[in-house]
Amino acid sequence: MPTHRRGNLSTAALQGFLLEGFEGGLETQALLFAVFLALYMVTVLGNLTMIVVTSMDARLNSPMYFFLKNLSFLDLCYSSVIAPNALANFFSPSKVITFAGCATQLFFFSLLVTAEGFLLGVMAYDRFMAICSPLRYPVTMCPATCARLVLGTYCGGCLNSAVQTGLTFQLPFCGSNHIDHFFCDVPPLLQLACADTALNERVMFGVCGFIIVGVTIVVLVSYGYIAVTILHMRSAAGRHKVFSTCGSHMTAVTLFVGTVFVTYAQPGAVQSMEQGKVVSVFYTLVIPMLNPLIYSLRNEDVKEALRRLGQRHAAT
Repeated sequence: MPTHRRGNLSTAALQGFLLEGFEGGLETQALLFAVFLALYMVTVLGNLTMIVVTSMDARLNSPMYFFLKNLSFLDLCYSSVIAPNALANFFSPSKVITFAGCATQLFFFSLLVTAEGFLLGVMAYDRFMAICSPLRYPVTMCPATCARLVLGTYCGGCLNSAVQTGLTFQLPFCGSNHIDHFFCDVPPLLQLACADTALNERVMFGVCGFIIVGVTIVVLVSYGYIAVTILHMRSAAGRHKVFSTCGSHMTAVTLFVGTVFVTYAQPGAVQSMEQGKVVSVFYTLVIPMLNPLIYSLRNEDVKEALRRLGQRHAAT
């Protein structure tokens, strides 16, 4: 393997990286391909359905469904950043991704995942305002405010993505160009660097820890107030509806925060690649597939909107 440098980047890195993916023979690769394809198809179908339903049904014209539509858009986008390339590599003899392609994939993946984390926090705040301050809610969560909050999640994602991608790709890659993963991510790339990566690891742990702790605090405080408000509700139907909506969101937050913590915000995350690959499948494909199911199956408004859309389609 040549190791001549051009600045900080080795010849090997400039030519591209090789995504090793998962070990196993042809049968294992075929099985994994089928699993990835099925997960991705359900993800695309589910999230596109949520985007269409929340866009076309006038009764879902509220901040909660505006945020839910953006959540589906983020899930659709960040799974699409990973899945098509991973599917192509299962039977590819080379499994090569260019240096620029790897940096681009990491940038957009980090941006979208970080934005999703912030958006989950925004959605918890939205539920807090809707349930605990219903009279102020239409003014506080007006369309302009909702748009600014969503824009803020993307700005936060872009900032984190620029930092992580910049710090990672300024490192010299002068050894192997084999990435022990099925997509370009910070931990496996740090393993290929032939320089001290302590700063990169501290930044990754620190930023991811800050995001996880920040989102968790917003969610816990919001739902603490919500729980107190629910206990004072006299209507059993009202309590059930609130529990259903909030339960869906808590499930989504728990799945997302738990997997991100295991992957990025615990000591040893950079070294445990086999564990990292399995967990990565969960948050790149399984969670984006589950989110529309979680929100549609436990939300009567969404189920009614789906029925109306189906009836309208059948009538035409």
